Amino acid sequence: MTTQIPSASYPPPPRQTANPAPPRPANSLRRTSSIDVAWPDGPEGERLFVGRARDYLTGQDGHGRTLTEGEFRLRMSEDKTITQIAADPAPAGIGQLVGARAGGHLRMLLREVVPELIQRADPLYLVLDDLSGTALVSAFAWGQWFPERMELLRQRLGAADGASALAQRANVCWGLQEGNSGVSGDAPLDKVADADAGQLRNAADPGGWHPFLEHEGPGFRRARRIDVTRDGGLIHIDSAFQDSAKLREGGRVAIHEYNLAATVDAETLEVLNLSPEARILPFRECPGAVHNVARLVGRNLGQVRENVLEMLRGPEGCTHLNDALRALADVPRLVEELRQPA
Repeated sequence: MTTQIPSASYPPPPRQTANPAPPRPANSLRRTSSIDVAWPDGPEGERLFVGRARDYLTGQDGHGRTLTEGEFRLRMSEDKTITQIAADPAPAGIGQLVGARAGGHLRMLLREVVPELIQRADPLYLVLDDLSGTALVSAFAWGQWFPERMELLRQRLGAADGASALAQRANVCWGLQEGNSGVSGDAPLDKVADADAGQLRNAADPGGWHPFLEHEGPGFRRARRIDVTRDGGLIHIDSAFQDSAKLREGGRVAIHEYNLAATVDAETLEVLNLSPEARILPFRECPGAVHNVARLVGRNLGQVRENVLEMLRGPEGCTHLNDALRALADVPRLVEELRQPA
């Protein structure tokens, strides 16, 4: 187990976005995904989740085309129960998710009802897999729009005061280990999200992202990008992850953002190098989670979903960084798509 550095010795948490996304590289495959969350019926109503994902192939000349895309729309009650869902294209078992709650068990249910999406590394599976994390984090968007609702958020964490609520989550991840500022209350909830999220879309490459949901009022977005290129016997990966919320005055504020670069042996799929970069995180201890990622070097990329759950569980990892790592399990399939003509 990694030795923890005393909390007080950490510098302030990182609060600098890497956005916008870089232009698409030549001869690359870019997977982008997003889940946008809105409250069309007000704060006491159900949340609307719109997940979108796309695989986009770019040739040597910079021109590209969409290979695969998918979308879902669902409604979720306050207790995170899925009440409605529709998808395009629609897997045969998608309706079985109605009545399920977003959480760790949802991922197990997904493996049962839409196994074909996992088998073919369909981009739709990425956003479905992201539902649990998005449902948990998206509530902070209301606090950014209406600061007085931060007290309600504290109550939803499970206690009347913020410190006790956070204490209930002690040791669920690296940043929230017992004694850390996010558990002790030294870092108030209303001070952990003040970083400019920037713009995901690059003006020099407007086609670099799929369209996002546009709507009025508060909103949350979880966005991912994975760029894959191949150079002889090496696969190069450049990926990014961000959680952000709309601001009433315009723009967006981010609470989580990571960049992640990797090099993989194209024949054996051995991870040769893995370099995570913490760009925006809520608590000063959070960036320390990046050091344990080195445990995955030498492992097979195709098994990264299982390896992350085994090796970076609980206080050994960051839930958001773990999700970014797990998403790389689809890269072998993306490399196959690189062989298609752009």
